[in-house]
Amino acid sequence: MAVHIHNPNFFHTHRLRSSLTSASASPSSYLFHRHSASKYHSFICKSNNKDDYLIDAPVSVGDGFSFSGGKYSDQPSPSDEWLKQGKWVKAHRVGGSGVEAKDPIFGLTMGASSQASKDLFRWFCVESGSVDSPPVILIHGFPSQAYSYRKTLPVLSKNYRAIAFDWLGFGFSDKPQAGYGFNYTMDEFVSSLESFIDEVTTSKVSLVVQGYFSTAVVKYARNRPDKIKNLILLNPPLTPEHAKLPSTLSVFSNFLLGEIFSQDPLRASDKPLTSCGPYKMKEDDAMVYRRPYLTSGSSGFALNAISRAMKKELKKYAEEMRTSLMDKNWKIPITVCWGQRDRWLSYEGVEEFCKSSGHNLVELPNAGHHVQEDCGEELGGIISRIISKSALF
Repeated sequence: MAVHIHNPNFFHTHRLRSSLTSASASPSSYLFHRHSASKYHSFICKSNNKDDYLIDAPVSVGDGFSFSGGKYSDQPSPSDEWLKQGKWVKAHRVGGSGVEAKDPIFGLTMGASSQASKDLFRWFCVESGSVDSPPVILIHGFPSQAYSYRKTLPVLSKNYRAIAFDWLGFGFSDKPQAGYGFNYTMDEFVSSLESFIDEVTTSKVSLVVQGYFSTAVVKYARNRPDKIKNLILLNPPLTPEHAKLPSTLSVFSNFLLGEIFSQDPLRASDKPLTSCGPYKMKEDDAMVYRRPYLTSGSSGFALNAISRAMKKELKKYAEEMRTSLMDKNWKIPITVCWGQRDRWLSYEGVEEFCKSSGHNLVELPNAGHHVQEDCGEELGGIISRIISKSALF
């Protein structure tokens, strides 16, 4: 555990079990394993949540493109409701020459949604809780959206200022064509994250990040430890075997084939979210994820550029992350939450890594790669308890 416990007898097993159990928004149980020779602690969360997801939408709902609330409907859509909850934050200066973006295939001038902003990029974010409460920033993985934390935000808002945002290139944030102001490299994600955090708060923050973008967030934390109170990683690539994109994502980096697939909303949004764990999307949720791909080609081109950069740089960044987290001088409290039904990243080696590095491990047997989708309310309770406990030291 990255939290420094000066008195090894401060925590007792039954205290941790009872306090964490009360944190969950739905009935859960935790098992705590204490290793006296290490700062490492492991918890197991067993969810009893009976809220089942729709495996398939009924035929009457339609094809996901033209039914009530879809792209061609005059009825309000779930994505409209989500947009009403959010706001835009301007952060990270636009690079490039200011030349208008061109279609990478045909060389035609692209629409406004693919053009870079004039000065600073626009980030879409949803915020809950009092502005005077300690800030917690929820960071989605690749590929996803801030919407993935929709069930976590209300739980955290009781005690914290919770902010979930869309990365540039995802969801409803700006998606400039690569090469015209933002190239979607990992270094750019690190620097843009710094700009965003500095814009939304001057306080120290707790960061929660899921999946492959953990590598960029850990690098930011290493560069700016003065800004971070806690770092919670959800199914991050911790072992050498994790430093390779699954075929579901790497296909978007392929020449021509990737260009085609990245423009398919079902393949670009639904499949990555449902192929990596037990999550089954309801049709209303699917429409929020599909909306960016249905309204503009910029989302697909951004996905293509991000997957290429990720495929090229993931190994390097994952190695840097492991080195940072194993550093004995690392001071930021770290907790790894692991959905054990992850079909992309194997659990093998995760417990050993956390044990040897001294970081906390929370195991969630019923969650997959996208932990916040499978147990969002419970995750909110877990995050609250992690932050409140670390504040004691």
